[in-house]
Amino acid sequence: MTIESLPGSSGYIEAGRRKITYFSNGYVLGLTVVAGIGGLLFGYDTGVISGALLYIRDDFEAVNESSFLQETIVSMALVGAIFGAAAGGWINDAYGRKKATLLADVVFAIGSVVMATAPDPYVLIFGRLLVGLGVGVASVTAPVYIAEASPSEIRGGLVSTNVLMITGGQFLSYLINLAFTEVPGTWRWMLGVSAVPAVVQFSLMLFLPESPRWLYMKKDKSEAIVVLSKIYDPYRLVEEIDQLSAALEEEHQRKTSVSYWDVFKKKEIRLAFLAGAGLQAFQQFTGINTVMYYSPTIVQMAGFSSNQLALLLSLIVAAMNAAGTIVGIYLIDHFGRRKLALSSLFGVIISLILLSVAFFLESSITSSNGLYGWLAVLGLALYIAFFSPGMGPVPWTVNSEIYPESYRGICGGMSATVNWVSNLIVAQSFLSIAEAAGTGATFLILACVAVLAFVFVAAYVPETKGLTFEEVERIWKVRAWGIGYASEGLLDGRES
Repeated sequence: MTIESLPGSSGYIEAGRRKITYFSNGYVLGLTVVAGIGGLLFGYDTGVISGALLYIRDDFEAVNESSFLQETIVSMALVGAIFGAAAGGWINDAYGRKKATLLADVVFAIGSVVMATAPDPYVLIFGRLLVGLGVGVASVTAPVYIAEASPSEIRGGLVSTNVLMITGGQFLSYLINLAFTEVPGTWRWMLGVSAVPAVVQFSLMLFLPESPRWLYMKKDKSEAIVVLSKIYDPYRLVEEIDQLSAALEEEHQRKTSVSYWDVFKKKEIRLAFLAGAGLQAFQQFTGINTVMYYSPTIVQMAGFSSNQLALLLSLIVAAMNAAGTIVGIYLIDHFGRRKLALSSLFGVIISLILLSVAFFLESSITSSNGLYGWLAVLGLALYIAFFSPGMGPVPWTVNSEIYPESYRGICGGMSATVNWVSNLIVAQSFLSIAEAAGTGATFLILACVAVLAFVFVAAYVPETKGLTFEEVERIWKVRAWGIGYASEGLLDGRES
């Protein structure tokens, strides 16, 4: 059997006699959409708190008087997500992707109810912690579940659909924020309705199968083959089963369970984790969730004092984020992960410099008639336009495909934890740094970090477009031990 890529197209191939496109298999698309609701939870939570915070400050005087308390309300969800992601990797490997998703939905829904009924800021913070735990588990599970149920040629675009759900959730959160601005109990409705997608996903997930790769490696080969037969045509099914059989045999030969320490003992795994975790860290340290969490506040800093106007302008930013992700879904399997990330970061650097200049000028010139405020809003919009197609989906896509089966859950959880820790650092420090050094200086710092990110991607992140999981493993084998070891098994006991 031969598989030939069509000229100029990845994500659209000839496999035997059947072409594979994003829409050629409704079963795979259905799995992707339902799993992607986890991304919707992720996105809605990151987006909704920025608008809700404006009204929480009005209801609770203590919050209004304390930047630290405001940052804690935002960042407590991130603390929960750190623990959720760390535990999520183990839960995924031990109990499967499906059960991990169901658990995330239950915890998230409970947290939403606690937030909506919070009588004081401290109960609200506890609700944020619970929601964060659910989001953390979901952030690990959804990309892996989608990747393991996707043909390699369209894997990037389908995993990026999860990122589209994240950005779509952020956009939805701004719409809901605007809808409830005149409703009594404004912020309670904003936070409480987030339980709805969790309940929807829980209900739908009950009828979906476990990840076929997890089933084959951990539980039931025959059940796994039934699921795989719905994903691949007969030409491809035999090849996929052969690859899974080889991976299973390799795991049996190893005869030991994978631990967190093994990630750092095995050179090839260590290199893969460096690339994956580095991408996740730089996604946050280049400022994306600064923009999404605090975009209404940033807009007010830029001179727009109305809460509703700030939310409306932030809605436009969120819409651009979602639209850019749709562009990224197409580009990631055509242009490639590495090139897309580098192009994205180049634009991010320019945008952050523009933002920095706008705020420097706004603070130094007493009368600008709002010109520099609009320049800051333009900088935010350009930032999203460059970030969303590239550094939005690329880290999650790459992390879903660069680890061997036995390491995918644990490494995915660890790299997601790095993302959430980085996210926490940015969220907890942005307003304080902006108050101390000025908003212009803060965005200049982010621009310098983006330059470092560009260098990192160029040096450490390989191209994985269109490759099978096994082919990606061989990349790290070659990088770790040289070309002479490319044909040997990935996990052969070598340590360095």
